[in-house]
Amino acid sequence: MITIDRSRLHTAFEAERQRFIETHPRSRDLFEKAKGSLLGGVPMNWMMRWAGDFPIFVTEGKGARFTDADGIEYLDLCLGDTGAMTGHAPDASIEAIVDRVQRGVTFMLPTEDAIWVGEELARRFGLPAWQLAMTATDANRFAIRLARQITGRRKILVFNWCYHGTVDETFATLTPEGSVREREGNIGAPVDLSLTTKVVEWNDLAALEAALAHRDVACVLAEPVMTNIGIVHPQPGFHDALRVISRKTGTLLIIDETHTICTGPGGYTKAYSLHPDILTLGKPVGSGIPGAAYGFSAELSEQVREISSSETADVGGIGGTLAGNALTLAAMRATLEDVLTQAAYDHTIPLAERFTEGVGGVIDELRLPWHVTRLGCRAEYWFCENAPRNGGEAAAAIDVELDRYMHLAALNRGILMTPFHNMALISPQTTEADIDRHTDVFRESVGALVG
Repeated sequence: MITIDRSRLHTAFEAERQRFIETHPRSRDLFEKAKGSLLGGVPMNWMMRWAGDFPIFVTEGKGARFTDADGIEYLDLCLGDTGAMTGHAPDASIEAIVDRVQRGVTFMLPTEDAIWVGEELARRFGLPAWQLAMTATDANRFAIRLARQITGRRKILVFNWCYHGTVDETFATLTPEGSVREREGNIGAPVDLSLTTKVVEWNDLAALEAALAHRDVACVLAEPVMTNIGIVHPQPGFHDALRVISRKTGTLLIIDETHTICTGPGGYTKAYSLHPDILTLGKPVGSGIPGAAYGFSAELSEQVREISSSETADVGGIGGTLAGNALTLAAMRATLEDVLTQAAYDHTIPLAERFTEGVGGVIDELRLPWHVTRLGCRAEYWFCENAPRNGGEAAAAIDVELDRYMHLAALNRGILMTPFHNMALISPQTTEADIDRHTDVFRESVGALVG
C-alpha cells in the first residue's frame, strides 16, 4: 500500500490554493464586499466550509451544473447537500412553482395539493398520517416533542456522530470513557446534554439494549444508514434488532430519511421494509423550495390525535405559520409526481455504481489504503482501508488536510463535491461522461501525491 507524502501534499495544496485565487477574482471581490454586511462574509456560517480561501458566488444553475460569478461552469456533485438532489431548476417543478407564486404562496389554510402530497407520502413510505414542516430539523424537533408527550419520558437516544439538523438534543457525542458530552462547536446549549440524551455507537446492539433497558428514553432518532459522518451502513440484522429492542422497552423509533431518500422513491424504509413509528424527511422533496414532512404509524397517529387540542395548537411548540404553505406543497407535489420518480432512480443509481467502480479502480491501481462505498445514488470515498462500522471509527478516519486538497483540486477542475465529506450525489441530469470526468480528475489529483 502507498502512503501519502505529507510534504508533497502540502506543496500540491498550496499550488491548488493559488490557482483558485487567480481564477476566481470576481468571487473574491464579492466575498470582500459581503464582509461589510454579512457576518463572516456569508449568509450562513457554514458557507465558509469550503476548501478555498473564500466561497465561490453562484449566478445560476440548471440540472447537474451551475455557473459562478467568474463565468466558470461546474459539475455539481454536492447538490446543496441533498437540497438540490432533483438537479437545479427541474422543469416540472419550476412550472408548478411559478404558477403557485402567481396565485399566492401562503395562507395558513390548506390547498388540494396537501391531500395529494399526504396520500403520496403514505403510499411511498407506508405510514398513513402526515404533517408538514419547513425543514427536517423542525420535523425531527416536532417528532421528539410528540414522543416525549406520548411516552411521558424525557430522554432521547441518538447514535455517536449523528446529525439531525439543529435539534438541541442531538449535538451529543461520547467521550473516550463512554459518557455523554456536547459535540465540539455546540453553541449555547440550553442544558447539559447528558440530562436529555443518551448516545451509543451505531451497530452496537448490546450498548443500545443497555441504554434503553432503563425505560427512560422516549425515542430513538436515527438515519437508517449514517450519512452525516460519511456513509456507515448497518450490519446485517441491526434494524430488525433495533425495532425489537425499541418495542420491548416502549421506546418510539424515529427514522430520518432526509439523506437516505437517495436509496429509492420510498427511501431506505421502503427498500428494506423498516417499520418506524415516525418518519421524517426534508430538503430534496421541494426541488429546492424549503419543505419537510413527518409521518406516523396508524397506532401512533391515534395517540397523537388523543393528545391534540385545537385550543392550544398554535402555541404547543409544533408548527409555524409558514409550515404547509401553498408554495411548498405545490413544489412537493411536482417533485414527487414528476422528478423524484422510479425512473429517476433507475438513471441515478447506476451512475453512482459507475462512480464507485471508477474511484475504486483508481484506488486499486495506485495501491492506496482507501476505499469507496455507496448508498443508492450517493457515493463516497474514504482515506482508510476498511469501512468504518460506526460514527466513532468514521470520525477517527477523517483526514482534514487530504480532504481539503481533494476538494480544492476537484473544484479547480470544475467539479463540486459535498464540502463536509468526500461524497458525491447524482442528479437525474448527470451523465456517464460526467462520472467519467470525475474519475479522471480523481486520478489526476491523487496521482500528484503519489508520483
